[in-house]
Amino acid sequence: PEILFFWVARMIMAGYEYRGAEPFKNVYLTGIVRDKQRRKMSKSLGNSPEPLDLIAKYSADGVRVGMLLCSPAGNDLLFDESLTEQGRNFCNKIWNAFRLIKSWKTDDSLEQPDYARVACNWFEERLKQAIHQMNALFEEYRLSEAMMTMYKLFWDDFASWFLEAIKPEYQQPIDTTTYEEVTYYFETLLVMLHPFVPFITEELWHLMDERKEGESIMRQSWPVASTPNEAILNDFELARQVITEIRNIRTTKNISPKEKLTLWVNDTTNSFNDVFDPLIIKLGGLERMEYAGKKEENTVSFLVKTTEFYLQLNVAIDTAAEIAALQKELDYTRGFLASVMKKLSNERFVSSAPREVVERERNKQQDAESKIKALEERIALLKK
Repeated sequence: PEILFFWVARMIMAGYEYRGAEPFKNVYLTGIVRDKQRRKMSKSLGNSPEPLDLIAKYSADGVRVGMLLCSPAGNDLLFDESLTEQGRNFCNKIWNAFRLIKSWKTDDSLEQPDYARVACNWFEERLKQAIHQMNALFEEYRLSEAMMTMYKLFWDDFASWFLEAIKPEYQQPIDTTTYEEVTYYFETLLVMLHPFVPFITEELWHLMDERKEGESIMRQSWPVASTPNEAILNDFELARQVITEIRNIRTTKNISPKEKLTLWVNDTTNSFNDVFDPLIIKLGGLERMEYAGKKEENTVSFLVKTTEFYLQLNVAIDTAAEIAALQKELDYTRGFLASVMKKLSNERFVSSAPREVVERERNKQQDAESKIKALEERIALLKK
């Protein structure tokens, strides 16, 4: 890096000397690539991998992803071969998502199901949010964070949640509206991923549709997005937590994913929006959702924010075990509230921290207090 600094300085001075203008405005220099023990790569130490061997083993795209994942901005790169393997697995994930989408048959006579409609609405807003995030990261040259943002967007949000939400039943067709939306989102993701994994994205972009000679994903415009709807994003996060809780209960109670259950919702604060109910019913394996203001028989409860949910089971509930689990959650929430209150009681923190940070802590306090109250009421009810 030392010699690069002087080389760049020389080019700038030469530009002014011979052209009368600066040759460039921005310079991006990475740190030194080191091994996991922070030693410089050298043949004598035997810690310098052969790039061509890595490419043969993990693919060029896989190596690119691996290098980006271990290169935080402003620091040296601590090379870890396991990250190139992670990069290869990410490329496999992209390929498998493509195969899944292309395997679906469409049926023009089918109406778009409610669960697919709300899932598409959510992912459209999530994509808008990601585009804004990527623009900001590129402007600040935070390439490693940009790679991780796309990694999480594709693997977690698109593949694990969105495709799971909209996919039709086994060997059943998908409605045309949903299929057109998912292919649009996938092609947009390919464009956004292209700077990081150019080879697989170019190949899949051509396989997604018929292209004219000379067309390339490199010539596609970077997507432009309007401001995302934060309400939709927040409502989906609550729905995601509900689905996760239902799946956790199924696992701990050894209940088959195919067994249909009923979910009762006790929303005394009107903080839970029912717009994503069709998605919760599908991904939670529910028969129905009911809104009620009291506890139903033979149910296991859980909290998401300030809303209490009761999952009705077809097996007897172990009351003692349920009380113990709720007491454990209550103890944790009390400890969490104590840590928040410690921050808020610090006058220096309240006066010097940004307003939004202080407001976030106060929101945490309110949520924790509401959760503690609901847990205490639930425990008292079970002890009767």
